[in-house]
Amino acid sequence: MSNKKKQSKGLGKGLGAIFPEIHSEEAESEESGKVVEIPLDQIAPNPRQPRKEFNQEKLEELADTIATHGVIQPVVVQKSGDGFILIAGERRVRASQIAGLTSIPALVKEYSSSELMEITLVENLQREDLNPIEEALAYHQLIEEFGLTQENLAKRLGRSRSAITNSLRLLTMADTLKHYLLEGKLTAGQIRPMLALESVKEQEELAKNAAKNQWSARKIEQIVKNSKDASKDKKEVKKEVNENEDPVQQMMQQELEEKIRRKYGTKVAIKKGVKEGKIELFYYGNDDLERLVSLLLNDEET
Repeated sequence: MSNKKKQSKGLGKGLGAIFPEIHSEEAESEESGKVVEIPLDQIAPNPRQPRKEFNQEKLEELADTIATHGVIQPVVVQKSGDGFILIAGERRVRASQIAGLTSIPALVKEYSSSELMEITLVENLQREDLNPIEEALAYHQLIEEFGLTQENLAKRLGRSRSAITNSLRLLTMADTLKHYLLEGKLTAGQIRPMLALESVKEQEELAKNAAKNQWSARKIEQIVKNSKDASKDKKEVKKEVNENEDPVQQMMQQELEEKIRRKYGTKVAIKKGVKEGKIELFYYGNDDLERLVSLLLNDEET
């Protein structure tokens, strides 16, 4: 797949569409030819680089390619004091260091702070290099530092406003959910519905079961809906409790119902008789019934 096609898949607009006066680094180098060889030890990392995680195996593969064929596409840098700040091409710089190179071809440019942040973000998005958390943090930084609205940011980056909003929602996640996401056990699409649950414990329990059972995002959405419906029905369930029952017993029953509801993600009712009683688990559709049966059978096996 060509670089052009890959970029169009990762982002709706290229650098030229965001900053009309700025060409892509490849086009710029062809037009001006102002590519210079710069010592690697004179290049400092970009302080506004949103990407924090780099796959070591892929870096080593790129290093092998660079050792054989050299750096084909120059990196982009900006002059800073006696050295340079890296604008685009951090993977190439890291791989070149692994390959044992002491210098790298670079195109020297000058950008403002806002341009620097946006260009760095766009480059990563075009190459699909950012994980969901890094992407959300980059959006947040652009909004906070440069006073952009979500709508303005969406237009500048060629993305829908809902995509920006959904991405930013990931920043409200508990650390446990972030680990599931970063480790690849759950996707952003699976985690987003969980954030509608008010209790962090409920979110974590649902994430644990979703990862274990490999539930789809659609199934998770249904479970969350059931849980929220159960919360609304909680007052109605309380009314069914015998008004003459001891208050302590009532409280214990309600706590049991809540524990079962959290575990199975559905409405629960405990009904007591004189000598016997029953526990009712509510389901909503065949898929939900299948989910509950699977959970109950797993509990029996363990």
